[in-house]
Parts: sequence; C-alpha cells; structure tokens
Amino acid sequence: MTTTTVQQFDFLMEGKLKGALSGKYFDAINPSNGDVFAHIADADAIDVEMAVSAARLGFDHGRWPQMSKSERGEFLIKFADLIRENAKELADLECWSVGKTTKHATFIDVPTCADTFEYFGKLPSSLTHESLRQWHQVNSMFEREPMGVVVLIIPWNYPLIMSAWKLAPALLAGNCVVLKPSPTACASIMYLARLAAQLGLPKGVLNIIASSRPQAGDELVGSPEVDMVSFSGSTKTGEAVMAKAAKGVKKLTLELGGKSPNIVFADCDMDAAIGGVLSAIFMNQGQMCTAGSRLLVEDKIYKEFVDQLVERTRKLSIGPADHFETEFGPLVSVSHRDSVLKYIEKGKQEGATLAYGGKVPEGLNPKGAYLEPTIFMNVRNSMSIAQEEIFGPVLCVIPFTSVEEAIHIANDSKYGLAAMIWTKDLEKANKLAKKLRCGTVWINTYGVFLNEAPFGGYKQSGFGRELGLAGYWEYTQIKHIATDQTPGGRSLVTSWF
Repeated sequence: MTTTTVQQFDFLMEGKLKGALSGKYFDAINPSNGDVFAHIADADAIDVEMAVSAARLGFDHGRWPQMSKSERGEFLIKFADLIRENAKELADLECWSVGKTTKHATFIDVPTCADTFEYFGKLPSSLTHESLRQWHQVNSMFEREPMGVVVLIIPWNYPLIMSAWKLAPALLAGNCVVLKPSPTACASIMYLARLAAQLGLPKGVLNIIASSRPQAGDELVGSPEVDMVSFSGSTKTGEAVMAKAAKGVKKLTLELGGKSPNIVFADCDMDAAIGGVLSAIFMNQGQMCTAGSRLLVEDKIYKEFVDQLVERTRKLSIGPADHFETEFGPLVSVSHRDSVLKYIEKGKQEGATLAYGGKVPEGLNPKGAYLEPTIFMNVRNSMSIAQEEIFGPVLCVIPFTSVEEAIHIANDSKYGLAAMIWTKDLEKANKLAKKLRCGTVWINTYGVFLNEAPFGGYKQSGFGRELGLAGYWEYTQIKHIATDQTPGGRSLVTSWF
C-alpha cells in the first residue's frame, strides 16, 4: 500500500459495507505531506439515525444479547487474528492519518489493538453469576446484563487502541454498538470496518460510521434510542456530551484531558529519567492525554537535568512519519500545529524561557504539519502553558525543593489523569503516589497500559474506567434476583400478611 493509491472507505452498517445515502465522501489528509490518501464516507443525519436504528433492532430482536459470553468472546478473538493478519495495512493508515511514526504504529498501536480484543475475548472464563447470600429461605444473587445500544466516540490521537479499549468490552457484554471515530484521523478505523464485515456478526451488532459534520456526535448522544455513551476527547467537548446525555438520563463514561506531572527527584537514575521524560512528552508528538507535559525537577539537579534533556532532544530525528528512521513526525494537521504555536507564543509572553524548539523546522515538506519539540524552563505552575492542555510537544519545566512542594504543584491542576515519579527511593515514591490526585501513577516508567489494569481520570479528566474488569463492568447494568426457595413461596417475608 502506498500513498499514491487513494482508497475509498465506507460505513459498516447491518453487517454490510455501504456508503452514505448522499454519496458524499470527505478527504483524509496525510500530515507528513498534505496529500489526500483516502476518501471517507460522510454521514448525514439520516445515516446517523440508520446506524442507531440498526443497533437498536439488533439488540431488541437479535440474538447477540442472548448468546453466551464465550460465544461473543470467540468473535473478539477472531477479530484479533484479522487485525494481526492486516497489521501492515493498519499501521500504514495509522501513520498517514495521525502522523504517528511507523515504529510507533507498527510496534505499539496495532499489536495493542489486537491484544486488547484477544484479552477480552478470553475473559469470559472469569465472568460468572455472582451469588450474594441466603436470607432465611430466599436465595439472593445478582448478574450483570448489557446496557443496550452503546455509542462509542473516540479521538484522533490513538484511533486503533481507543477503538479496541471501548469496542471489546462493550461487545463482550452483549451490547450493540455504534462507533464514531474523529474525522481528523479515521482511515484505520474504517479499515477495521472492512475487517469486521468478515466476522459474521449478527446484523446490527457493530456499526461504524464517520462524519465531517461536528453535529454528528450530538445526534448520536442525543438519540432517544441510545442507552449509553462512552466518550474520549477534550474536557470541553466532554462537558457538552455530558449535558446532551442528561436528556434521557443516559449512562456515561468520559476519558478527558490531562496535564500530567512528571516528578524527577535528585536521587533518580538520570539516564532512565531523561529517557522517560522524552517518551512522556514527545511520543506521538505529545498528542497524548497522559503526556507528562509538566516536568517537576528537584532544584538540586534542575540545570544539569534540563541541559542533558535539551541535548537529547536535539538529536531526535524529525521527518515524515512513514520513514522508518523518523523518531518525531508531524502533528495531526496544520491547523492543530498552528494552535500549538499560539501556546508557544503565549508561554514566551508569560515569561517562560524557551530552552529549545518552538519553531517550524526547516527543510521539510512545507505542506506538512511539522513543529520542533519544545522545552520551556522557568515555568510557574500558574502560567497558561502549565495549566491548559496544549496537546502537543511542549514541555513545561518547573523546579521544586521538597516532596511537599512537589505534591502541591502536581495536584494544582483541574486535571487528574496520570503522573510519573522518578526516584531510587521506592518507599518515598509509593507514599507520594498515594497523595497524587490522579487515576494512574507510573514509578520509574511511563505509558505502561495493561489490559487487566483499569485506566481513567480524577477531577476534570473524567469518570469511569477503560480496560480490565472495571472497564468491562462499565458496559453492564446489575440486576438483583431474589428467589423464595420454600414450596409455594411461603417464606418469612410472604407470611407477614
């Protein structure tokens, strides 16, 4: 597959691939060179309605909810196999859509996507009816049932991984689903739709649509036929989703923004910490909700650490995402790059010291969305660049003098998604981890996402969890069943009157 071949991608609806009723398509743009590499079927309101109706019909009258979890799990395992068989095509599309480097897409995104489907596909053996207790002659138990029709809305920065995180548990639980990726980067998801069409799923179980219209998300969230919405994206959009879902009292999970602190103590392994800091802010060009964008460095090593960090950053190979030697590719789009540049200018105006980067690099395709990795020193935590989610490769370095000060700075944010700690004193690290108000803490590492470990945020980073049993339970509702075991139902309760 090469970018000279412009592909056309259609929806998955009622088990079949089909275009929009209007016949419209929108362009998918490669951020490395500005070229159109795909045409994506563009959903109007009627297409959105049809996708939801297909899911509603599939849930209310189809056999998917009545199938055993093991039977549903077999479909997920088959999906994982198809993803692995088509790994090269999926990695290319992820690279061309997002600007994700070939190494990243090949060795992280595609394998993680497949592994997540396989994990949930094999989970049913540990999921059983949960017996509570015997009360007099009444046997009490509860079981988890599917929510019904579930809308999944994913962002553009990790399309394959985020689709797996949501799709796998939602389908395993017996729900029928409508998945909508971001139009900014959705070609890999529309290729997943092609693969899903080969699974032989019952009609209406899985529906995948894309739309260039901003209101398409509102139409999905506001539909009276929808029982639950799982959204990942910005906090601002999450607030709008929450307000829209209030009508009809839909269940929600929200995984939103972050401004994660990366705390480096003087007793750290310097080389390991610098490598971890680079990964936490420059992987995927900083376009990560868990990016360690606030770097807190103990004052004893502040200058030495920043000097070494800048030197390592200078050596990053910047270039087209699909060149294997590239370590730092373009941002997702020129418009997003321009929004990050505005934050860089704001950082200068607020008095932060630009230690490295901050410009569009020379010598690369001018139509590409390139930006140098950027490091600010002498940042105050009250500055806009330290408080607002930039969602790009901009690192804010803040000094601290004590553990207590580090805790205060780290928690002084409206966000609470993740944090990192670098120290050889693991007792100190674990005590600190318990005081950080966030959903994930990594100690002497970064970005360890395990399928069995729940992921999600505190505060304005959202609520609900992805992955693990906690992630599976989000897509279920609990039913309590109390059975009178006495002949004719003459237990203590029924004999009162």
